[in-house]
Amino acid sequence: LAKRRFEFVPLWGIKVFLVYAPRRVECPSCGIRVEQLPWAMGKRPLTRAYGWFLASWARRLSWKETAEVFRTSWESVFRSVEMAVEWGRAHQDLSGVQAIGIDEIAWKKGHKYLTLVYQIDAHCKRLLWIGKERKTKTLLRFFRWFGAERSQQLRYICSDMWKPYLKVIGQAVHVLDRFHIMAHFSKALNEVRAGEVKELKAKGYEPVL
Repeated sequence: LAKRRFEFVPLWGIKVFLVYAPRRVECPSCGIRVEQLPWAMGKRPLTRAYGWFLASWARRLSWKETAEVFRTSWESVFRSVEMAVEWGRAHQDLSGVQAIGIDEIAWKKGHKYLTLVYQIDAHCKRLLWIGKERKTKTLLRFFRWFGAERSQQLRYICSDMWKPYLKVIGQAVHVLDRFHIMAHFSKALNEVRAGEVKELKAKGYEPVL
C-alpha cells in the first residue's frame, strides 16, 4: 500500500516520524487483510509510544496545553488519553475492594453532575467509576457494573447525605463524610446562635454572641 507516516515521540524538540508502507497479507482464517503494525494505534497517525507519551503529559497539563507544547492536535491528545483509559479498563483488578467512597462533581452549568465512586481502602485509593447525573439509578448502574459478588464483599461505604445515594447503599457500614457532617453542624450552630441573639435583644440585653 501507499506509504504512511506515524508520528513518534519528539527528540530534542524535533518532530520524528516513522515512514512505512503497510502490506496486504493473506490470512488462512481471516482472508486478505492489512498487516498488523505493532507500533501503530490502528488507523491513527500516531505510534503507540507517542500515544502513551501524550497521555502521561495530559495528566499534568490540560489537553489543550499538551497539544500546544508538543505541536500536535487536541484530537491526538484526546485519542491518546482514550487509548490509555481503554487499556486501564481492560487490565483493571477489582479484587479485594472493601471500602468505597461516593461523591459528585459539577461538570457543567445548570446543575449538571457526575457521580464518582472511589476505592478508599488503606492499601489502595483510586477512582473506580464515573456515571452521569447523581440519581438512584446512577448508583445502581455502578453496582451492576461492579458485580453482585464484589458488592457483597464491601464492608464500608462513605458518602454524603444525598438521599438518592442513601436508598441504594445496602448491608455495608455507611460512613457519612466529615465535610458534610461539619457543614450541617455549623449550620445548626449558627441557627442556635442567631436565635440566642434575637432572644437577648428582646430581653434588652447586649447580643454578645
